[in-house]
Amino acid sequence: MSIDSALRQRSPDAQQRQRVISVLARAGTQALEQYYSSLPQLPEFRFIRKPECGLALVRGRIGGTGGAFNVGEMTMTRCAVENEAGVRGFGYVAGRNRRHAELAAIFDLLLQLDASTHESALITPLEQAWRAEREQTSRKAAATKVNFMTMVRGESE
Repeated sequence: MSIDSALRQRSPDAQQRQRVISVLARAGTQALEQYYSSLPQLPEFRFIRKPECGLALVRGRIGGTGGAFNVGEMTMTRCAVENEAGVRGFGYVAGRNRRHAELAAIFDLLLQLDASTHESALITPLEQAWRAEREQTSRKAAATKVNFMTMVRGESE
């Protein structure tokens, strides 16, 4: 089974977890810090893997549908935490922000323990803010779009 088909067959829980980890990775560190400081009780956890920076291979596809190729490498930071019950949280973020990766891992852990509370208070607003920013960027790009038309000239006599 290829990786692509395995990803398409993932469970709804896996899709939700992937969405959460994605939103946490895109979120600003300041927003995560603000939510963390507003928690009534800070979570207890231990590090499985303290935040560490490294490189990740970035792959692309020719024309969006063609064969995969290696674009290059990017800096990435990862972190893993675990609570006393053995529930694990993971954080993966682009760049070298160790605190961002740590907070992402902590919130991944918290969302597995109490998704109903943290989903509506943290993930939904962060995702809406990201989508609004993405929409604004798309509008700016669309405003500068140039449509080129190819003209065929007749043969000169």
